[in-house]
Amino acid sequence: MSKRTASIQRDTAETRIRLALNIDGSGKADIQTGVGFFDHMLTLFAKHANMDLKVVCKGDLHVDYHHTVEDVGIALGTALKQALGDKRGIVRYGFFYLPMDETLTRVVLDLSNRVYLEYRVPGKNRKAGDFPLTLVEEFMRALANNAGMNLHIELLYGRDAHHIAESVFKGVARSLDAACRRDPRVKGLPSTKGKL
Repeated sequence: MSKRTASIQRDTAETRIRLALNIDGSGKADIQTGVGFFDHMLTLFAKHANMDLKVVCKGDLHVDYHHTVEDVGIALGTALKQALGDKRGIVRYGFFYLPMDETLTRVVLDLSNRVYLEYRVPGKNRKAGDFPLTLVEEFMRALANNAGMNLHIELLYGRDAHHIAESVFKGVARSLDAACRRDPRVKGLPSTKGKL
């Protein structure tokens, strides 16, 4: 069985990223972005997706967190797409309801290569510490666009910004864990079109 891994090196005028992903890992994470809350989100993402993830990002944090968060999303989405290869034998779809104390989030995704993000999580003017909640949407958009993912995220209810962000990241992680699994019953691609 082929290894589902990828290594990404992405350098721009705003960020310098080194990222390694193993889809069939055990949830190990080594995250260094310079943004503590984002490191926490990526660490729990790896744990709940059962993927090994290493990220080192040197970004223009003197400007703000936006470029770092978005560009790591681009790199992770690119790595996920590369590691999945032709997607033969995978489940393809994943969904999860993630409770986090007073918060409940629903995530549904399709690794179809038809890119779309439906993000229904109010976050304007809300922060978890000094981390703007709007950056969670930027990360998820970059992830979906570069992984070739149809991704739907909806906050059903919740109040605490930290809990909301965490439920989104964990919900996406659990949904990806389900979608990326190999199903021995699936012969070839999980599509009647013969291509994803």
